Amino acid sequence: MKLKSLLTPLFKTPRKVLNQLRSFSSDRECMNYDVVIVGAGPAGLSAAIRFKQLCRLNDVDYSVCVVEKGAQLGAHILSGNVFEPRALDELLPQWKKDGAPIEVPVSSDKFWLLSKNRAFSIPSPFNNKGNYVISLSQLVCWLGAKAEELGVEIYPGFAASEVLYDANNNVTGIATNDMGIGKDGSRKDTFQRGVELKGRINLLAEGCRGSLSEKIISKYNLRDKAEAQHQTYALGIKEVWEIDERKHKPGSVLHTLGWPLDHNTYGGSFLYHMKDRQVSIGLVVALDYHNPYMSPYEEFQKLKNHPAIRTLLEGGTVLQYGARTLNEGGFQSIPYPVFPGGAIIGCSAGFLNVPKIKGSHTAMKSGMLAADSAYKALHEGLNMKSYWDNLRKSWIWKELYLARNYRPAFDYGLFPGLALSAVEHYIFRGRSPLTMKHGKPDHEATKEAQLCSPIEYPKPNGVVSFDIPTSLYRSNTNHDHDQPAHLRLTDPNIPSLINLPKYGGPESRYCPARVYEYVPDEKGQLKLQINAQNCLHCKACDIKDPKQNIKWTVPEGGGGPGYSMM
Repeated sequence: MKLKSLLTPLFKTPRKVLNQLRSFSSDRECMNYDVVIVGAGPAGLSAAIRFKQLCRLNDVDYSVCVVEKGAQLGAHILSGNVFEPRALDELLPQWKKDGAPIEVPVSSDKFWLLSKNRAFSIPSPFNNKGNYVISLSQLVCWLGAKAEELGVEIYPGFAASEVLYDANNNVTGIATNDMGIGKDGSRKDTFQRGVELKGRINLLAEGCRGSLSEKIISKYNLRDKAEAQHQTYALGIKEVWEIDERKHKPGSVLHTLGWPLDHNTYGGSFLYHMKDRQVSIGLVVALDYHNPYMSPYEEFQKLKNHPAIRTLLEGGTVLQYGARTLNEGGFQSIPYPVFPGGAIIGCSAGFLNVPKIKGSHTAMKSGMLAADSAYKALHEGLNMKSYWDNLRKSWIWKELYLARNYRPAFDYGLFPGLALSAVEHYIFRGRSPLTMKHGKPDHEATKEAQLCSPIEYPKPNGVVSFDIPTSLYRSNTNHDHDQPAHLRLTDPNIPSLINLPKYGGPESRYCPARVYEYVPDEKGQLKLQINAQNCLHCKACDIKDPKQNIKWTVPEGGGGPGYSMM
């Protein structure tokens, strides 16, 4: 019996189908597709939709599978996004008539420079005319429904943990991880073997710092192939509030620079008024910050107490909390995105426009371009290399090129950065003859603790600022406690021998979920304790650890935050 034939009537209940497959044998079962996509975010779903549109247009039937580690579509995407509909206009031109959850146009666009007690209005580099304030998780759910209507098979709750290769080192697919394994490595009564999903073309759309994507980039030297610089990152921490109706201004958009961050740390905040009295507020902190005593989470709590922001939040209620890393390398850091057997799309390849703080539209377009190449590769026998060629001819390339010097300008500090970026934006219009380079990789930027001053953060007041356990509860994060830790130390001695004495244990502060704690052992010596069940899947640890000793791998499928469930 063909495995694929079992899925045709049942693809909307993937767990049931995969359980059936596992029951056939103790070995790992295999399911074959024409296209396998890892990640059901904007990039992955846009690729799936575009590919199936081409199939319908040409009256052919190729199979497409999308696997998603979140328990349901949008579960790992926190609400609150200023959305540029450019790519969606191309993908689904009738999106307004089809009921896309895009309803609140940007009504005002402000940019502030904050000091401790004041807010100064400065010229805005953003152009949000024609954009919308949306819930990205809701949009992803809507895109998923559109994909299923076209015949795409979507499997939420299954984490892609392994890349599959043939004898010639070509990628042939991915495998999901085994489920039902205890902390001690033993098989529990609930044990289920992982499944191999093999594709003739495989597209990786895992989002920022995708674990499989990073392996592929390293294995095939894709950065060197494109002469790209290293990727740089920021950590974004976000809350969704329900506020007093009298304070709510649907479509109002605010971005800030400056306080609470010091002048040598790049970052800023955002505050978007969505519908239904909801606002999304967050702080983005570049992970090349120097002081190991800094806590991005605590900086966010300070931000909410600023006089210009606290008055908006007072009397409101926090609905959601979450965190995620963002690519900030931009144009300079784009790797060659094609590998033997597939391609990397979306934020896994780093298409975020830093000054806009937008990557959904570029992620969607990259998925569409990859789908075009995948279709021609399967139907016409062409090469996936056309994806790279088409990418460089697209509006993605032009947009990121024009924005390429904004982020590196701030390596010189806040005010020099403002001056340089203003010259770049208003005088050269992004066409200066110089392309600036990034500084050190983020993990190398951390200074030794003895060179820095400890930071005393105010205690949470329970009104607008909160402790991590309270915030973590609002993320709806859940992992089975009895499973192997998905956060792994290459050398378990490095935390106690290097990170703690040399850097003051920075992992206990850069993690926004208190995954890492130094606790005394039976001899009173501080040892690193990993609370993997708290993990928000932000990937900051994988990026910022000074010795690159922490490796983020996928936990059991369905684990992690549950943003769209709240």
